Amino acid sequence: MAENDNTPSGERTEQPTAKRLEQAREQGQVPRSADLGAAAVLLMAAAGVNLLGAWCGTQLNTIMRAGLSIPRERALDEGAALGALASEGAHALYACAPLWGLTVLAALAAPLALGGRGFHPQALVPDFSRLNPGAGFARMFSLNGAVELTKAFAKFLLLALVAALVLWRQSGAMLALSAEPVPVAIAHAASITGVALLALATTLALIAAVDVPWQLYRYTQTLRMTREEVRQELKDSEGSPEIKGRIRKIQNERARRRMMREVPKASVVVVNPTHYAVALRYDEETMRAPIVVAKGQDLIAARIREIAAEHRVPIFEAPPLARALHRFVEIGAEIPASLYVAVAQVLTYLAQLQAARKDGGAAPPLPTIDPGIDPGARHGRR
Repeated sequence: MAENDNTPSGERTEQPTAKRLEQAREQGQVPRSADLGAAAVLLMAAAGVNLLGAWCGTQLNTIMRAGLSIPRERALDEGAALGALASEGAHALYACAPLWGLTVLAALAAPLALGGRGFHPQALVPDFSRLNPGAGFARMFSLNGAVELTKAFAKFLLLALVAALVLWRQSGAMLALSAEPVPVAIAHAASITGVALLALATTLALIAAVDVPWQLYRYTQTLRMTREEVRQELKDSEGSPEIKGRIRKIQNERARRRMMREVPKASVVVVNPTHYAVALRYDEETMRAPIVVAKGQDLIAARIREIAAEHRVPIFEAPPLARALHRFVEIGAEIPASLYVAVAQVLTYLAQLQAARKDGGAAPPLPTIDPGIDPGARHGRR
């Protein structure tokens, strides 16, 4: 875990955010407990010796007997001696592999249990600031250095006491090994060793039970943030109001351009006549109901009317209907059933007007459009 003792802790009053924790993890700054790793390795070694110690000892005894009973002719033959060495070496590896595998597994699993898994390339980058003697002395004589020194001394005393107690309790059994047959002595020695390792591993486990919470607390304290850092991170995550406003302006402009490209395809533009304009498109063969392809107020409404006039899209004045469409129908959506009758009156009138112009007849009378609701009246816009 990287140190951050030079930062004034009084200013860092805020808990680290999720982003800060993720950044620290990417840099290889994760909580670690050396005591947890040592306890895990020793516990696994104790379990392995208790379960497999007698078997491993027997195998190693066989290897030693075979090595000491090589005939003189083979010992003087360089090729035979090398072959015997390779064979016995492979046998020894086979005998020790279970214990070796268990301890390696424990050594790899213990750090992952606390700091999680993952490979962090940034942690491999050399940090030459750690070569600064001044910073090194500052860490040695800091509060954290004093705590680590006290912990190390306390662990030494506790482990030495437990080791001495185990040796005292097992002294008789160890002295009796010399009087036992070799196979029995090997199994007995493995049992004594397993008990001793288990006692030491249990002691280290108790130490780790205290050290792990301390390391987690220290890790969190190291990554604490100032209020300004939290505010800046929040601003960076959500974006500053100026940037968000600019992005929103660009998005609105692009949406407006797309909307204006749909106006020439409209069947009619309903206006009120100055404040609102809503462009509708309807194809009775492919559409269930008319849809709104563009809408806007004031300047946008004026632009919609201009484009409609340029492309000879009919413009129909119906203030209540224009306000209702503008308020209740989104662009690209069908008109609600409550406005079917009013919009149908407009489309029917336009069809009759087109037919009258084609035949040279009189224009039909303007219909009275009543959408049944006038949402703009309460806002004072007519």
